[in-house]
Amino acid sequence: MAKPRSKAPTKSIDIFCKQCQQPLFKYKKGGKGALVKCFKERITKDFTVTPCVCPNCDAVFARETLIRGAPAYKFIGGKVWFK
Repeated sequence: MAKPRSKAPTKSIDIFCKQCQQPLFKYKKGGKGALVKCFKERITKDFTVTPCVCPNCDAVFARETLIRGAPAYKFIGGKVWFK
């Protein structure tokens, strides 16, 4: 299966915890679709202390996984939002 594009997209988004509005990541997102997964290589700024756990409210918002051979976070539905 194909790997994600090596060149990062130009559009940058901020990802927040839905429960406490704490910023989690700054991320280079490609496309217009929903935020389902987040490739680790595209994260430009990481505000979390432990992976997949909100530093403010300790809510688990994602799971670590491999997608197309690249390490990524797969978000749990309704736990995060972005702008």
